[in-house]
Amino acid sequence: MSKERLYLYDTTLRDGQQTQGVQFSTEEKQQIAVALDQLGVDYIEGGWPGANPTDNAFFDAAPATRAKLTAFGMTKRPGISAQNDDVLAAVLNAGTASVCIVGKTHEFHVTTALGITLEENLTLLRESVAHLVASGREALFDAEHFFDGYKANPEYTLSCLKTVYEAGARWIVLCDTNGGTLPAEVGAITAEVIAAGIPGDHLGIHTHDDTENAVACTLAAIDAGARQLQGTLNGLGERCGNANLTALIPILLLKEPYASRYETGITQDALKGLTRTSRMLDEILNRVPQKQAGFVGASAFAHKAGLHASAIAKDPTTYEHIDPALVGNARIIPMSNQAGQSNLRKRLTEAGLAVAKDDPALGEILQRVKEREAEGYAYDTAQASFELLAREVLGQLTQYFEVKRYRVTVERRKNKYDQMVSLSEAVVVVKVDGEKRQSVSESMDEAGSDRGPVNALAKALAKDLGQYSALIEDMRLVDFKVRITQGGTEAVTRVIIDSEDGQGQRWSTVGVSANIVDASFEALLDAIRWKLIRDLKGREL
Repeated sequence: MSKERLYLYDTTLRDGQQTQGVQFSTEEKQQIAVALDQLGVDYIEGGWPGANPTDNAFFDAAPATRAKLTAFGMTKRPGISAQNDDVLAAVLNAGTASVCIVGKTHEFHVTTALGITLEENLTLLRESVAHLVASGREALFDAEHFFDGYKANPEYTLSCLKTVYEAGARWIVLCDTNGGTLPAEVGAITAEVIAAGIPGDHLGIHTHDDTENAVACTLAAIDAGARQLQGTLNGLGERCGNANLTALIPILLLKEPYASRYETGITQDALKGLTRTSRMLDEILNRVPQKQAGFVGASAFAHKAGLHASAIAKDPTTYEHIDPALVGNARIIPMSNQAGQSNLRKRLTEAGLAVAKDDPALGEILQRVKEREAEGYAYDTAQASFELLAREVLGQLTQYFEVKRYRVTVERRKNKYDQMVSLSEAVVVVKVDGEKRQSVSESMDEAGSDRGPVNALAKALAKDLGQYSALIEDMRLVDFKVRITQGGTEAVTRVIIDSEDGQGQRWSTVGVSANIVDASFEALLDAIRWKLIRDLKGREL
């Protein structure tokens, strides 16, 4: 039995850029487009030419892709012919073989937003799509507010779809623009559209996640017969985001009935790069990856409970719905006060610390973890700090340097503009290579802004570690989380730091103290020590 083809349309560079706080540079859009092409999507919507300089520059220097690069725009305006509409012309001038235009299909928006008659809107749709086709372009039509419009007036909404289909539209995309339609409705209405004469192999689906059903709604439309699906990497998009392709893609390739019924342009080998692509996008956006994200999240295959970890060691399918390697992810056995010895041994093995089943050190490590978590530490997320604790108990913790003392001060003073500003300064004294070294650093950045006492400490600590300094030059702090674990006068502060280096290694460390600076410094020390252990393992400087 031959499989039906599904077409993946990515709109990260256009709809994804409408995410609050997201603004891609031209170079970033080029980098993302290359990654999407390597992943294997069929269409890459590059943006709206003429809407902003960045999109214009992207289309002027767009990378060569196997995927169909698509320019986005809108139908011609009332009172202007399609040939003379400069907004439509800008989209065509982008030079892409495929063009997607958005138009009204909801009578309320036609009469209220456009202020024209329903018949005049049909003329806009017909002439705009016909102009694209006459210009030799593959025409895609985004039916804005389609589902709400269909529920209000199905006859008119269907007439809009039939108009663009007869004008030559290759794809008619049913858009749940407000994101309020639920999966059962999406499936039923999509089926009714097909029954009304619009072929399913000309239908696409574009959903938003306002009810957290965007992926489910997309699958419902596919089940009903739609054959193009639109979405974004990591679910970026207006308001609550679009359908998340990092969830949809593995569902289509790995889950039944989709895996045996359909095929896409994405290979199993390309699927293994999905986690890397997801995290690349977060890196570009300077955002912390969502740990609980399905398939690609750091916690997607994390097993904290001792019962789960014990079963996983025997057969991973006991608590995993897929092999994490299929999507380029990895299994994690975190440590916590819920852990048992099987969980502990699994985690130690992954850290390269082989310990026999009857080794008394196992009980000591487990007891230390439980005692320290009672003090406020959290090792289920701070994997690197756990490894250092275990190495200390096992007598395998190399002390590359020793901190003798440190001091940090925060000063408020006037700058040359007579404004009160802060300046943090840190002094760190370490003993390394048999001698004491003192480093001083300020937290001021290039723009003249104070980055705070923790930043000053981090810079001073990394400034002079002798022969080890070069090994931490590519290390940077990517996330800093603070939590007060007890209230009142006995408050304890927990700091968790996420670090990353130039090789793509990412690790978490924890520090606890009544003093936030001390807690931060402890986490910083662990971060550097863990990196040195990993980078120096099996070799000498």
